[in-house]
Amino acid sequence: MVNFTVEDHDGNRQEIEAPDDMGFSLMEILKASEYPVLATCGGMALCATCHVEVLEGKDELGEATDMELDQLENLPEYYPTSRLACQIRIGDILEGSVIKLRGEDQ
Repeated sequence: MVNFTVEDHDGNRQEIEAPDDMGFSLMEILKASEYPVLATCGGMALCATCHVEVLEGKDELGEATDMELDQLENLPEYYPTSRLACQIRIGDILEGSVIKLRGEDQ
């Protein structure tokens, strides 16, 4: 299991525990945890409605792919630590991270 923290649009933080052996994406875990993540494209990195900002732990996640960056750059506002939750796989790299929801409710 992997533990990380999610900060919602109101600034409330909650620790999430997620299985790291099933190949889930961060987007899938956020949706399963009932966070308001639209994920309109279903996780194909085509809509950016699962936009998150990595407040802590970005270095462990590596760099965003070109396809991911293309979507992020089309957003009205994105940050150097912005990522698409659909492109982050649940694993040890997320342990201790803090993820802030951005998505549609910016």
